[in-house]
Amino acid sequence: MRRRRHLVIMVKAPRLGRVKTRLGKEIGQVAAWRFYMQSAGQTIQRLGGDPRWTLWLQITPDHRGLFPKQWKKRQFLKQGSGNLGQRMMKPFKDLPPGPVVLIGSDIPAVRRHHIWGAFKVLGNNQVVFAPAQDGGFWMVGQRRRPRLIELFKNPVRWSSGHTLEDSLKGVKQGSVGFGATLSDVDDAKAYRAWQGQRNS
Repeated sequence: MRRRRHLVIMVKAPRLGRVKTRLGKEIGQVAAWRFYMQSAGQTIQRLGGDPRWTLWLQITPDHRGLFPKQWKKRQFLKQGSGNLGQRMMKPFKDLPPGPVVLIGSDIPAVRRHHIWGAFKVLGNNQVVFAPAQDGGFWMVGQRRRPRLIELFKNPVRWSSGHTLEDSLKGVKQGSVGFGATLSDVDDAKAYRAWQGQRNS
């Protein structure tokens, strides 16, 4: 059986006041919604269509009708229920054979070479993480061979400077490699830095 590479982008239905809520408390919900629409839309467009992998959108809520028309051209997965770690594990369990890389939709700097670099890391490792500058991670991937590794079973302090550290402690078996460090936009400081880079 041919083993395809799979890239999964986790996305929320872009409803005002329901996306980037932590950022919205600092810069206003409308500005946060606009950032989300721009970042998610550009990420999907930029990373879709690459023949080296199949793109999937892992959605919440689990209803395609809530998403923009241009996003509906992509293949969809449901995030389902459970905590963040359980929802992130779902594509690793459900997708057809082949390595899986999963990212969020709030990393404006991500490009195709970052994704390809993560898949190359999985050539020599069973798990890959790409650190975020705030102590978390913006990408996680698995080769899924010779076995699936159950990530995030241990407690993880999400949205903190300990997120990556806690996640790594949960990898009991299998080698881990690392991708490039990028910044996700979760607070006003990261948002202002993104604006400065965009306008420079």
